[in-house]
Amino acid sequence: MPSLLAPDASLERLYTGTAWGEGPVWLPGIRALRWSDIPHNRILQYRADDGQTVVYLDDAEFTNGRTLDLNGDVVQCSHGRRAVERDAGGEITVLVDRWQGKRFNSPNDVVVAADGSIWFTDPPYGILSDREGRKADPEYGGCYVFRFDERRGGLTPVVTDMIHPNGLAFSPDERILYVSDTAAPRHIRAYDVKDGACVNGRVFAEIEVGAPDGFRVDEAGRLWSSSGDGVLVFAPGGELLRHVPVPEKVANLCFGGPDGQDLYIAAASSLYRIRTTTHVARRPVKGWEQATLGLACRG
Repeated sequence: MPSLLAPDASLERLYTGTAWGEGPVWLPGIRALRWSDIPHNRILQYRADDGQTVVYLDDAEFTNGRTLDLNGDVVQCSHGRRAVERDAGGEITVLVDRWQGKRFNSPNDVVVAADGSIWFTDPPYGILSDREGRKADPEYGGCYVFRFDERRGGLTPVVTDMIHPNGLAFSPDERILYVSDTAAPRHIRAYDVKDGACVNGRVFAEIEVGAPDGFRVDEAGRLWSSSGDGVLVFAPGGELLRHVPVPEKVANLCFGGPDGQDLYIAAASSLYRIRTTTHVARRPVKGWEQATLGLACRG
């Protein structure tokens, strides 16, 4: 098996000072990494060209996971608004915030499929206390994974058998959706995707230290997951291939950099980077590679 890390790879700490870093996405147009400091209610941006980190937005409504849509705009989860929203050049628009007239719990992580549909998880972490959102009561009586068809306005629960669904990502061909459950047991499940629905749910991998909060799938179908003591890399069949140690709890991660081979790691208090030999899985749509070089940090 070829090495997953570059020969000279070393873990770099790029920034420290977050209370809980989450939701990283690489922005190829400006060569920057955007992520959230949820308890401090702000969004940060690391500029790869000069190595500086700036505050992108204060009073950010406790945003969490984010990705890019097919146009290259940011789609993100808001604990504060209990919604999925789009940030297009700084203009924020709520896309969906209710199911059957009842508010979501606190959308947590999000991916966009090749057909433009938006898939997101809805655990309760943003309404359990005022630390990462606003304490409130759940309204629809569950914690689901939803598929939102923005063009038609349809909203469908696609996974309803998990306790606290959290991170999610597609396989490269989008025939499998991986979803983590960060309640007990803390594991990643795999679902076959058929006609916009999820079937045949099964355990893909279990995390022994910490939780599989957020993860990405690379071009070879390997899953790179957060854990309590670093990044775990799993083969498409679920076998553990590699442990990349990180000196603090990892929340989420994404691929980025000029050629897409840098792995950015959002940990509890710091942002890290390490060089790999792979890229994030490309969307199977015409022109996507040219538009974003496969760096959308899906999931």
